[in-house]
Amino acid sequence: MRGLANPLPIWVLLATWLCAGAAFAAPDADLREARRPATAPERLVELAADEAWEVRRAVAANRRTPVAALERLAVDPDRRVRIAVATNLSTPLPLFRRLAADPDPQVRMVVARFEYVPAEVLRILAGDADPAIRLEVARAWNSDEATLKRLLADDYGEIRQAARQGLARLLGEE
Repeated sequence: MRGLANPLPIWVLLATWLCAGAAFAAPDADLREARRPATAPERLVELAADEAWEVRRAVAANRRTPVAALERLAVDPDRRVRIAVATNLSTPLPLFRRLAADPDPQVRMVVARFEYVPAEVLRILAGDADPAIRLEVARAWNSDEATLKRLLADDYGEIRQAARQGLARLLGEE
């Protein structure tokens, strides 16, 4: 065979390929386990420390994940994991507060858009430096009257308009 200085026997190539496949089987199994609602809470805590961000994201999205694991995942280096915590219906108020102060604006944006975010967290986000996030707060159905009134004084006209519309909806004046 020309061009190959030291060709590997086929059995070496086959063994390498099979071993590589086995290495990928574990993350897939962990991912399936992290997604299952029936997975034991203790196991979800273990999976929350997995090296694969996809597994950690699946744990963060699982409504049965214990709060202690969600707390760790709320400060995960991968924003996709933090976003999954922000959209988990089991996320407690203190974690929403932490996520509302996340350094990544995309995480804060998801928190502002999440339909089940507590009004208290929207009050925090109404003071965000990013006008796009304040606009989402003004558009949010669960923004309270005080938050919307605060946004009526915003520097951006689009935010003021959305706050007026939100107040009209809230007060039944549509």
